[in-house]
Amino acid sequence: MRRLGNPAGPGQPPLVSVILPVHNADLWLDECLESVLRQDFEGTMELSVFNDASKDKSMTIIEKWRPKLEGSGILVVVGGHDSPSPRGVGYSKNQAIAQSSGAYLCFLDSDDAMMPGRVRLQYEAAVQHPTSIIGCRVRRDPPGSTERYTRWINQLAPPQLLTQVFTAHGPTVIMPTWFCSRAWFSHVGPFDEGGQGVPEDLLFFYQHLRKGGGLLRVDQTLLLYRYHPRAATHSVLETTIWTHRVRFLEERALPSWTSFTIWNAGRQGRRLYRSLTAASRQKVGPAPALPRPSLPRPHSPPCPAPSAPPQVVAFCDVDENKIRKGFYCYEGAQGRRCTSAGHTRCGHGQRPGWRGPQALPKE
Repeated sequence: MRRLGNPAGPGQPPLVSVILPVHNADLWLDECLESVLRQDFEGTMELSVFNDASKDKSMTIIEKWRPKLEGSGILVVVGGHDSPSPRGVGYSKNQAIAQSSGAYLCFLDSDDAMMPGRVRLQYEAAVQHPTSIIGCRVRRDPPGSTERYTRWINQLAPPQLLTQVFTAHGPTVIMPTWFCSRAWFSHVGPFDEGGQGVPEDLLFFYQHLRKGGGLLRVDQTLLLYRYHPRAATHSVLETTIWTHRVRFLEERALPSWTSFTIWNAGRQGRRLYRSLTAASRQKVGPAPALPRPSLPRPHSPPCPAPSAPPQVVAFCDVDENKIRKGFYCYEGAQGRRCTSAGHTRCGHGQRPGWRGPQALPKE
């Protein structure tokens, strides 16, 4: 159990506020709140709970834990509403932050549980990196669920936290592990409050990067990260995520490239091409020459300029079947239109955590 800390004196805010939005979470709240109690952080803490129209026993459980938490020196602040419908995760997080007062924010989902050292270790990192989002490694529950995704979360090298921003389906430092200073959150935020179906974490993450924020992961497993059908992430459509990803790529990367090659000659690569604006599609050019240690490096002949822009010039892939095909099919069009295109073999396979087409600048 957490050591009894010194509660913040009158007019003195706590060092860390644990931000906990709650909606119908009675299945997991006991373990979640116990994990707050068991933190070994010796600074001052508060728990800020916002109940987003829960209809189950969530509030009863929160009130049951309040005296235990406050008895250990953790101030508990509870807000919420009992409207017929929830307002959404973005709204709930913003409200929980607004009613809290800590200098640092530790985000916690009500279906997850923290390891005892989470607040302490992430606080230490955040003090050293005040304009960064601090994450951590996770342990997935149930074990083995989303195995590839969990491996990607935990094994991204520090440079990949930035380089894979454009290829990942979501933030490279995942939202349930976030820890940051209140001052930086106020500079970047708040969260989008569009409600169900809005990827408020991804939108905040992109804005964080626009503002020049950093990314850091504490390489210890500090969170039990649950996977279940009721998770809010399932309400966000893949097409919504895709649209935001492509627009961010066009905003942040493509303006500085005179041409680029789409690294994927399959369905996803062609989908990326079709999703680009006309101006971006005109930049798709021959593949860069990349080394391939195990095989001779082939060079495709220069592709002729398209007669009616925008027309794809080159895709890059390691699949011989796709390369041999030699033409581009637009599956979305009636009658399945095809046009000639350059398919180029490239010298690298998929990287760990690779989950979509990559756009590479031409060297």
